[in-house]
Amino acid sequence: MRSVLWVLIAVVTLGVGAASAHEVRGALDREREYRGAPACAAAPVKASGCVWEQEFTVRSAAPNHGKRGGSPEAELVLPSGEPWEVTFLRTEPVMSEMAPDEKVVGVIWHGQIVEVRDGEGRRQQTSDGPVGWPEDRLGGALACISFGLAALVGGVWPLFARGEERRVTAAKMVRWHGVGLGATAILTLWAQAANGWPLWALPAIWGPIALLVLASMTAFALGALRGELDDDPPARQEPSPQVS
Repeated sequence: MRSVLWVLIAVVTLGVGAASAHEVRGALDREREYRGAPACAAAPVKASGCVWEQEFTVRSAAPNHGKRGGSPEAELVLPSGEPWEVTFLRTEPVMSEMAPDEKVVGVIWHGQIVEVRDGEGRRQQTSDGPVGWPEDRLGGALACISFGLAALVGGVWPLFARGEERRVTAAKMVRWHGVGLGATAILTLWAQAANGWPLWALPAIWGPIALLVLASMTAFALGALRGELDDDPPARQEPSPQVS
């Protein structure tokens, strides 16, 4: 049953990884469109591909809303009194400092607030902002596909090796090294986002680390097949005394 569970987890994870990989190109195109969008000549009356900067007043902000299962959110109000609700993926650097009656600038693109800037020049993408999505999609694809493949191999292998404890142990080594592959991809994505590195930094940094994890996976799996990881190694046989 444990092996079947790993196989099911692997299939789901590979599906998520494939979907993330498929979205990378679209996310890149959308980010390029936003970065190349011209400024609007006047406040757009309907959703438009130009960029318009509009001043808002903060009515309310809930930076801790995410702890209850939702996203950090704020309600911004136009000078006309019309409210706009925006959500964020995280609280830093602008969301955490928002206070009622504070003035902020919202960047409107295609009828959505995609970025918020405060009076100190700090800026933060909203959940609708296109910047950073290609990196998130690529990082998710690397994490899910690498873990999913290792989990699939480590889950299927024991199904064809029942009663062969060494192969079962080798499969376990493959599975847990797959967890390491996925975790290092997530950590690399976190480092890239925190430092603002370009998209190519993700495979450039994670690739060598993944090779080291794969080398360790191979070494442990071979060691398990040779019996080097057996819990109870065979007892050493002492030579029997010869009767003279």
